[in-house]
Amino acid sequence: MENWSLVSVCVLLGLTTRWAVSFSSYSGAGKPPMFGDYEAQRHWQEVTYNLPVQEWYFNTTDNDLGYWGLDYPPLTAYHSLLCGHVAKLINPAWVELRTSRGFESAAHKLFMRTTVLFADILIYFPAVILYCIYLSDGSSKRKVATALCILLYPGLILIDYGHFQYNSVSLALTLWGIVGLGLGWNLLGALAFSLALNYKQMELYHSLPFFCFLLGKCIKQGLMGRGLLLLVKISLTVLVTFALCWWPFLSDPQLILQVLHRLFPVDRGLFEDKVANTWCSLNVLIKIKTLLSRDTQLLLSFALTLLSILPSSIKLLTKPTLWQFKLALVNSSLAFFLFSFQVHEKSILLPLLSVLSYSMLPLLLKDGLLLPYTVTSLAFLYLGVYLLSALDRSPEEELRLGSCALHLVFLQFTVSLVAMAGLSFTSVVLEPPARLPDLFPVLVSVFSFLHFLAMLLYFNLVQLTEPSSKKSQKKTN
Repeated sequence: MENWSLVSVCVLLGLTTRWAVSFSSYSGAGKPPMFGDYEAQRHWQEVTYNLPVQEWYFNTTDNDLGYWGLDYPPLTAYHSLLCGHVAKLINPAWVELRTSRGFESAAHKLFMRTTVLFADILIYFPAVILYCIYLSDGSSKRKVATALCILLYPGLILIDYGHFQYNSVSLALTLWGIVGLGLGWNLLGALAFSLALNYKQMELYHSLPFFCFLLGKCIKQGLMGRGLLLLVKISLTVLVTFALCWWPFLSDPQLILQVLHRLFPVDRGLFEDKVANTWCSLNVLIKIKTLLSRDTQLLLSFALTLLSILPSSIKLLTKPTLWQFKLALVNSSLAFFLFSFQVHEKSILLPLLSVLSYSMLPLLLKDGLLLPYTVTSLAFLYLGVYLLSALDRSPEEELRLGSCALHLVFLQFTVSLVAMAGLSFTSVVLEPPARLPDLFPVLVSVFSFLHFLAMLLYFNLVQLTEPSSKKSQKKTN
């Protein structure tokens, strides 16, 4: 009973923090003609409500793809349609075709923020609580502490309730997939992750671990017996889920090709903005976009992404345990973020739910979210260090670190925090040199990239060397 009371407190704190951040500014507020992601989400409600589904992804007189054209999978479009219907009931002006462009008001902002909160309450919070109770390790109080840290993760809160998006929906569906597989409900896991893929294409970051984990379980049960039956059931679940999500587009191959073209816009180039991945960081020294053709860039990014994912995925395929699955999810998403084509800074929400998304600082400053960024980050840091104290409670063999290395980790952690604070301060109070207007965003990007690269190497080391702890001995159901 006490633990459920603590869980209730965690949920209330998570909801309160989200609602407090929602009073802040949002992407593109009062900045015509394009505004920002807030207007993009509103515009998708306008388009999906007023136009037939066959026109959602096509450039027409009523649907200018140059003005925040829909570029997410069908499930996002259906979500926008649902929100559009609710908006129409409250105030038709919010989704009036063409005339509602750039619509801004206090009432509309309240409506948009509420739609994100409702999605969190409906699917994200339950997924987090179930994951922490049934699939995280440690005592009951430690599980509650883990849930609190995840629910107060600043990166997701700042992007969804500040900048404005619905990232929690795809992450929640993925988490439901993890919970399903972790509890042995393989079909539920496959269904949930298929829905996640159909909500945001960025969930491809997690796709190979899901595939290898499920295939590994089938192989382990025997592909000439129970394993084959399980494989058929999973395949049918995935196919039916995709077919239902794409049903309105299946009547015409041109519709499918157009949707895919919108989902994977290779014409935009290797990267956009100052994202903390390999290509943007390397571009400081070598102008990759100028030196290499687009096709070469695409091939190079694909090759490096695949090579960086394969060791982790092969290990998971041969040893499909829950612990290996969790590590593979981290390694795969980090590899995608660092090496894949057309990465956005908000993609760092995918690799680690519990890593402070300092790399998004330039975006958050641009949106006027300095105060909520500072408060939520400091609160999360306090909880992570003093409430969980993960390193202190984990044996050295589990962390794959010796006592000397542990001290180096603490030293590096301290130095990193000081550097982050210093760069955050200078980004706010100092003007960059006229010759280098992007100096501070680039420094933040490169600094964050080095940390993400170190994480990728470390977590691959942990997974491939099979730490001799009870976690690694967990069997699949």
